[in-house]
Amino acid sequence: MFRKLISDPQRGENVFDEAEDLLDEELRPESPLRHRLSQELEELRELAEKA
Repeated sequence: MFRKLISDPQRGENVFDEAEDLLDEELRPESPLRHRLSQELEELRELAEKA
């Protein structure tokens, strides 16, 4: 689900918020996967702001 949200080329801020909510709901705070995906999400958000 996370990858499906992020792979949408027309993603907006609401998609980033949805993906963040999904991480919060599905992964424990100490999860290494959650940490990695949160970092990737932040990088994608920054790239989208620059574009």
